[in-house]
Amino acid sequence: MTRRTFSRGFRLRLLITLVFFLSGAAARALFGAQNKSSGPPPEVAEVHVGKGYELVKDQKFAEAAKEFAAALGLVPQLVRVRYQLAVCWFNLGDLKQSRDEFEQVRKETGGEASATYYLGRIDLLEGNAESAIREFKSIVSTEAFEDLYYYLGLAYLKVNDFENSKLWLQKAAKATPRNPHVHDNLARVYQKLGRQSEAEEESDLAARLHQRLNEVAGLVSDCGRDLAMQPLANAQTTCQRLLDPTDESSLLRLGVLYGSHGYYDRAVEPLHLAARLDPESVDIQYLLGLSYFRLRRYREARVPLEKAVALQPDLFSANALLGATLYGLEEDELSFRVLKHAHGLNPQNAETKELLFKVSLGLGQRELLAKRYTQSLVFLKEAAALNPFLPEVHGLLAEVYTSLGQGQHAARESKEAERLEQTNPR
Repeated sequence: MTRRTFSRGFRLRLLITLVFFLSGAAARALFGAQNKSSGPPPEVAEVHVGKGYELVKDQKFAEAAKEFAAALGLVPQLVRVRYQLAVCWFNLGDLKQSRDEFEQVRKETGGEASATYYLGRIDLLEGNAESAIREFKSIVSTEAFEDLYYYLGLAYLKVNDFENSKLWLQKAAKATPRNPHVHDNLARVYQKLGRQSEAEEESDLAARLHQRLNEVAGLVSDCGRDLAMQPLANAQTTCQRLLDPTDESSLLRLGVLYGSHGYYDRAVEPLHLAARLDPESVDIQYLLGLSYFRLRRYREARVPLEKAVALQPDLFSANALLGATLYGLEEDELSFRVLKHAHGLNPQNAETKELLFKVSLGLGQRELLAKRYTQSLVFLKEAAALNPFLPEVHGLLAEVYTSLGQGQHAARESKEAERLEQTNPR
């Protein structure tokens, strides 16, 4: 699961991008303006971006890297897409390509802390601990990465600066108390400092945390088995042992298990608790929204889904589900805009295309009845693009063009409506 991908400042810029998108300027806000002579339209790049995010969600980093690279080949100024490409290379272990992309991101953003964080990680992996320390210390005040203290402490340990290593690992122990690797390294530091009793305490704690991770893995396996083979009442005896309100990982796994077996009402509690512990997790917010949606609790689904889209504006699944949720709440204009973006990210998805058509047609009819012909034209043209074979749409377009005094367009649409009626008689 990808966590805290961007620093807070960068997330704000992404949210501003989403606001522009919701105001109707999707292509310009998300992909930058292009002249007609500059090559493929932004929508082509949007499809690659949408595929890339879905592949990242499934941890298919090699395939995702190809999609992000294709998008950048079309629109090089997509800085957040370059960032995602860099993350893919990092997860694939290609540190050189990852470094090149992160350095470009940092240059283009004027010092984005997320890029600096990863550049420090790359330095550490390549054995350049001194450089890693400089990178990490330059962003330590941002508090945007909960494991930054751990890596800074580890870097100081690599250069045998045990006092500074102890300082940052102690901070890491407070920030991420369930990470056994923090305590493993604290034990090493205390041993180097000749503080044997404290080294033994940390070593014992690390062992208990490793044991707990193994226990959780076993509980996840047992819970999944019982949910598949036993009634819910029996399975819950095992599964509820994962309901630890202080352990986000256990809560997320429990929510996924309940949801994957169709027990969405049971999934809500652990996912809600997990969202409190890590409100910036796209995965948790999406799954919580999905659970509420499956229960048809659309008003409650809206909040986590809007958070998921704000955190990752180009994630198709979150956009599609938010659009459907807004439709369920009869927020048709907002639904149209979100679904249009989702369709741009994944034009092959039949369900999103069908719902976008339904929303577009409904809005077009509503605006026509209200004699707001210009607005009606926008929605009906979208409907016609999605389903060009429905005569009723062309008939409505003819009516709008007539009201706008555009007789030539009205005649064309009327003729098309008649042709379709004759071709596909009811």
